Amino acid sequence: MSERRSKLNTAVYPGSFDPVTNGHLDIVERAAPLFDRLVVAVGVNPKKPTAFPLPERLEMLREATSHLENVHIESFDGLLVEYASSIGANVIIRGLRAVSDFEYEMQQVLMNKQLCPGIETIFLITSSQYSFLSSSIVKEVSSFGGDVKDLVPPPVEARLRRWSRRQG
Repeated sequence: MSERRSKLNTAVYPGSFDPVTNGHLDIVERAAPLFDRLVVAVGVNPKKPTAFPLPERLEMLREATSHLENVHIESFDGLLVEYASSIGANVIIRGLRAVSDFEYEMQQVLMNKQLCPGIETIFLITSSQYSFLSSSIVKEVSSFGGDVKDLVPPPVEARLRRWSRRQG
């Protein structure tokens, strides 16, 4: 058992987290006990506009995961597998909400395997109450004044309200 445990010591859960939702948090909370260290990595993609700047997304994630001792929040740019390799991670965690997510994720896994065969990807199926949830839909509902308190951690809800006021 100790040999197996040492092989699964660090995992990366990547995403844009714009903003972090309870669906993301569900995956983090379920993945954290499986690894000695779970790095939630906010990807920086200059071609993808975001509602929240990188420092704010990092802060929201730190607030939402502060109760998990082995979870670390970082940012990265460039190829995910290169980043994962640079921090000694041998596993990438991906959340799946629906079958439609699988096709895209499968392409990513195959490319990542081509680039770095030593890194595995583990899919976690989202809990059913979050199967419809995405950052995009949360921003859309919030921008129309909808209640998102059950969809995001409390500090994120307050930020979304401020963001929505700036949008409208």
